[in-house]
Amino acid sequence: MYDQVAQNKRRSAAIVIGFVLFTTLVLAVILWLLNLGFIGVGIAAIVAIASAWGAYWKSDQIALKMSRAVPADEHTYARLHNLVEGLCIASGLPKPRIYVIDDVAPNAFATGRNPKHAAIAVTTGLLDMMTRVELEGVLAHELSHIKNDDILVSTLAVTMVGMITLAADISVRMMWWNGGRRGRNDNEGGAAPFLAIFGIALLVLSPLLAKLMQMSVSRSRESLADVSAIEMTRYPPGLISALEKLRDDTTVVHSASRATAHLWIEAPIARDEEEGRMSKWNRLFDTHPPLEDRIAALREL
Repeated sequence: MYDQVAQNKRRSAAIVIGFVLFTTLVLAVILWLLNLGFIGVGIAAIVAIASAWGAYWKSDQIALKMSRAVPADEHTYARLHNLVEGLCIASGLPKPRIYVIDDVAPNAFATGRNPKHAAIAVTTGLLDMMTRVELEGVLAHELSHIKNDDILVSTLAVTMVGMITLAADISVRMMWWNGGRRGRNDNEGGAAPFLAIFGIALLVLSPLLAKLMQMSVSRSRESLADVSAIEMTRYPPGLISALEKLRDDTTVVHSASRATAHLWIEAPIARDEEEGRMSKWNRLFDTHPPLEDRIAALREL
């Protein structure tokens, strides 16, 4: 398990570096087509690094706002705070910020850039549905993501692809502006055709890239966090029972989206036909291993 945690940390660094390089490439090509040459490459590199740095500091806030999470009052949600505090003391973690999402669907996620700047968000549906030991298992799972340093790259993935998608949108819009200065010097329509092709290709590939990033970030980490949670609570039946309730529940989180799906303990979007019409598409790019597989693995411990 510890080897897998170390491997995931190295993979996280590779994903972040790959994002910066790919974003630099995308922006450099667009700026080159606008006749900025090597200056454009420098600008692209600065913008890519600045966007990655901004995402490092702000992506957790973006994820929480997208999910409509609000701080959990210590008196209203005393049980929630007590469970988190107890698990943090047992595992040697600083207590994360705790948020609540007003939604009947049972779910939870962790976000932040490191254990000292982390947050856990749970839905009101989870608090209503789970017993104390089940809720403890879910919270231990999310704290395991924090302890295993999964949260940084998982949270960055929410905003990473947004830059690439934005660049794609800008390149397509440039088509209508006749490709900038380079277009004025060409006799065959300037850079507009190239920008259109490049932009359309990016628009097609960006969602696929987002899904590939989410899948590479979350699928193996979810099972690892399950095992780490059991190590933290020393009580497998609690998390097993919680996952069984999540498996049997058919509600989906209203404030969730495919951009944040990889953050949650269970896919928060429709995966079965009874849950929604987009279930087939969502299953095609599933960010989580099947709950049945996760439950079976925990039963073998």
